[in-house]
Amino acid sequence: MTPMITPAQRAQHRAWLEAVTVIPTAAGREQRVIRWIENWVASRSRLTLRTDKVGNLLIRHVDRPAGGRPIDITAHLDHPAFVVHEIRDRHEVVLEFRGGVHTPYFENARIELFDQHDRAHRARIETIDDRATPFKMVTARIARGTAAALTPGDVGRWAFSGTLPRVRPGNRFETHACDDLAAVAAALSALDVLHRRRGFEHVGILFTRAEEIGFVGAIGACKSRSVPKKTRLICLENSRSFADSPIGSGPIVRVGDRLSVFEPDLTNRLGAIMLAHAETDPTFRWQRKLMPGGACEATAFSTYGYESTCVCLPLGNYHNMRDIDGVLEGRRPAKVGPECISLDDYHGLVELLVICCGRLDDDTLPPLVDRMERLWTERRFVL
Repeated sequence: MTPMITPAQRAQHRAWLEAVTVIPTAAGREQRVIRWIENWVASRSRLTLRTDKVGNLLIRHVDRPAGGRPIDITAHLDHPAFVVHEIRDRHEVVLEFRGGVHTPYFENARIELFDQHDRAHRARIETIDDRATPFKMVTARIARGTAAALTPGDVGRWAFSGTLPRVRPGNRFETHACDDLAAVAAALSALDVLHRRRGFEHVGILFTRAEEIGFVGAIGACKSRSVPKKTRLICLENSRSFADSPIGSGPIVRVGDRLSVFEPDLTNRLGAIMLAHAETDPTFRWQRKLMPGGACEATAFSTYGYESTCVCLPLGNYHNMRDIDGVLEGRRPAKVGPECISLDDYHGLVELLVICCGRLDDDTLPPLVDRMERLWTERRFVL
C-alpha cells in the first residue's frame, strides 16, 4: 500500500523547502548545505550519512539490504554562484562565477558575499571577464564597510530586494536557489516518509557536489563506484520551464535533456506508475517531457553505465535570469531575479517519489516488452 502524506507532513516538507533554498552555496563550496543535512540526518536513528572520496553525501537506512536492487534519489548541492578569488584592497574583491549565466546579467548587478561568520556584505559588480577560464571572473566593490572580513573561498550570490522566500499568487514560490536545493528538500522529504515504513530500507539518497560546472561530483561518484552498478538512480532537477512544460502543471518525468535521452526502461517504468496513479487519483498532476533547456546528472550516470532517469520541477527565472529569450534577442534589459517553482509541483514531486519508490518493483505493472509481445500475439494475423 502506498504510504500517505499527511497535511502535517506537507507542512514540514514546506518548512524544509523554505530553510534549504535560502542557504548560500556554490560548486565546491557546499559546506553550509552539507551542515544542514548532517543535522537533519543526526536526528533520525534509522539513517546513516557518509561521504565518498570526492565529498558527495550518501544517506542510507541502517538496515539497507545487501542484495536486491537499491534505489537512490539524487540531487546536487550547488547553485550558480560567486566564489571569492582575491581581496585586492579594502573595498575591491575579485570573484569567480561558477555556473552558467549569460554575460549581460552581470553588468552593474548587486550581489551579497558571505564571510565565515555568515554575515552578508553587499557589493556591486564593476567589471567582468567572460573569456577567463575555467570560470568567468568579475571585480566587485563593497557597498558599505570593508572587505577585511572576507577570505578567498567565501561564497557570494545575487542580491534581491524584499524578503525571501515568499509566495506569490498562484502558489508561486520564489527564493534564492530552487536549482537544485528545492530538489534536496524534496529528496529528504520523500525519504522521511519512506524510512519510517517497513519495506523501503533499500531506498537512499546520493547528494552530489559541483554539478553546475559539469557534473563533477556525479562523475566522481561514477569513477569511484560510490554506489553499486545495480543501483537505480532517480535524479532530481529544476529545469527551465517552457510553454509546453508550464509551472503548476505538476512535476515532470524527464525523458532526456539537451545532451541525451535517459535509460528507457526506468523512465518508462516511472511513466507507467504515474499513469496508473493518475487513474486512481484524478487530482494528481504530472507531466512527461524532454526538457532541453539544460543538462542533467542522469546523462552523466547513464554515460558511465548506470540505470538512471530524471524527475524535475519546471522552473522560472532559470539560474536567476529573468526573460532569457528576451535578453538574448535584445528586446529586454538583463535583470536577475529569484528562482520560482510551484508549491503544488513541489508537493507533487514528493508524492511522486514516494509512489514510485513503492511501486518500482511492483509486478502488477508489466514491462513494456510484455505489452509488445501481447500485441504481436493478438494481431500478427494481419501480416
